[in-house]
Amino acid sequence: MPTADTDVWEPSQIQRERAAWRRRRALRSGTIAAISTLVVLGVVAMLLVSSPGWERVQATYFDWDRARDSFPAVLTGLWLNIRVMMVCAVLIVALSLTIAVMRTLRGPIAFPLRLLGTIYVDVFRGLPLLLVLFLLGFGGPALNLAGLPRSALFWGCAALVLSYSAYVAEVFRAGIESVHPSQRLAGRSLGLTYPQTLRHVVLPQAWRRVLPPLMNDLVSLQKDSGLIAVLGVIDAIRAAQIETASDFNYTPYVVAGVLFICLTIPMARLTDWFARKQGFHGAGGML
Repeated sequence: MPTADTDVWEPSQIQRERAAWRRRRALRSGTIAAISTLVVLGVVAMLLVSSPGWERVQATYFDWDRARDSFPAVLTGLWLNIRVMMVCAVLIVALSLTIAVMRTLRGPIAFPLRLLGTIYVDVFRGLPLLLVLFLLGFGGPALNLAGLPRSALFWGCAALVLSYSAYVAEVFRAGIESVHPSQRLAGRSLGLTYPQTLRHVVLPQAWRRVLPPLMNDLVSLQKDSGLIAVLGVIDAIRAAQIETASDFNYTPYVVAGVLFICLTIPMARLTDWFARKQGFHGAGGML
């Protein structure tokens, strides 16, 4: 009969040796990877610094004084990009989910809604985002429509929402159609109406399946929010352009690029981690 002293489980000698071997192997692999990375980066840096014209490249793109001087203006513009991304992301999810539901409605009576959803997706997936920005950002204020602002920022956000919603709607539609039909039938057999079945049975399952590609699309939206600079809105890119125009030193563009990277890389790594956790071995998508 085991006593309190003998109840504690201890690994066997063989298991302890295996664990120690795995630790030594992981330490050895990590050390080799770190050393090889430092060697490669050192060689690349040495070749770059010693290459002809490096002084001009450094003075034009990597001027520390210009980076320090332009940083506050570019950072202020980046805050606008972040706000644009957050507002547009909420609107894109709402609009694209509506379109996806329209395209998955069953029965002949819902054909007009399916047709409208299909036309919307085909049109805005076929139009380049930059063209939509020009059409709405320059043409929208010129219409002077009652009840709508003439701000270029408003019309730029509208262009982002309309274009991205077409892509995200297809992501949602794929998630909805990936739910097995038996789930719908089970919901209806329990007395749920079609909208209740969609809300309580289908959409929760679809949402979990499409979340990794949606997070990828959010990463793309973070970058494409900078395209509103073509409308004259002073975001991070436009602020960098203004700083560059004073002396034609392009370091402010590098500062803006680094700030965008600091935003997108954590989100990209979070997306990869979540995709692996959900069992996705690849994540793609525009948004």
